[in-house]
Amino acid sequence: MAKAAKPEERKTTPAREHVLERLFETVQSRRGTDPTLSHSARLMARGRNKIAQKFGEEAVECLIEAVNGNRKELVGESADVLYHLIVMWVDAGVSPDDVWTELKRREGTSGIAEKASRPKEKLG
Repeated sequence: MAKAAKPEERKTTPAREHVLERLFETVQSRRGTDPTLSHSARLMARGRNKIAQKFGEEAVECLIEAVNGNRKELVGESADVLYHLIVMWVDAGVSPDDVWTELKRREGTSGIAEKASRPKEKLG
């Protein structure tokens, strides 16, 4: 099984830096277009529940490949998860910058501390 490169060994390329933004722009450009010509348009035309269902299905497939140690399949399923997440963002009016800003806000904060700082949800 191949090991992931250490952060200092990874090369940053323009493609890596901007591929999600480009995918977001492509999906956004499909919003409201002919659903017979675009999978993104078809998903959005079917509504947020269908988008969420597809995202969930892809997430489960991704987890299965991870648990089974299938690296190649995990990579493919991860791409599917990211694509469906971006379709959901577009449908919900969320931009990559919104998410990057939130990640930057959390940067350097312990995950335990960040979760503890969230407002408690009341059940009922």
